[in-house]
Amino acid sequence: MAGLAKELGIWLIGGTLPLESPDPHRVSNTTLVFNPAGEQVARYDKIHLFAFERGAERYAEADSITPGTQPVAFDCEGLRIGLAICYDLRFPELFRALSQPAACDLFLLPAAFTHTTGEKHWEVLLRARAIENLAYLVGSAQGGVHENGRRTWGHSMIVDPWGEVLAMQAEGEAVVTATIDPQRIARHRASLPALQHRVL
Repeated sequence: MAGLAKELGIWLIGGTLPLESPDPHRVSNTTLVFNPAGEQVARYDKIHLFAFERGAERYAEADSITPGTQPVAFDCEGLRIGLAICYDLRFPELFRALSQPAACDLFLLPAAFTHTTGEKHWEVLLRARAIENLAYLVGSAQGGVHENGRRTWGHSMIVDPWGEVLAMQAEGEAVVTATIDPQRIARHRASLPALQHRVL
């Protein structure tokens, strides 16, 4: 990823990777960020570990993943960008923590929501996190049936600070794009100064 970022002169956020953790029996679920020089500028280890059980469908990420402990945001081309992974989406306090001391303009969230939870909750949660923080949210999501039989919801989506879905791909490989407009962020934050009204 470092080589590709440097070769193409781009910022590259590499989804998630299982990396070695302090616990020899578990891994960290990690997002790495590289700048156009190929330098790693941020690392986020997923904090919230998914657990779900309904009938034969069961997930327990804590069995194989060590949770991270620190919210991570970084600066990129004039934007403040916060990192989250999949199940983190359900925890609005993480997104608020990411915006301290400065508000994030964009949140990036690679995910593999289950079909069961994604069908009901994915879009609603993406739009809620964008609206509450008056920020863009990019949810890059695996979708379809995997080799192990697991089915994920997909619906990669880009949501603007007003909660409008700008682009979406339900399933399958695709490039999903939208323009991130700092002036749009500023307009919404000026007309609805909710971030300034926080008391907790």
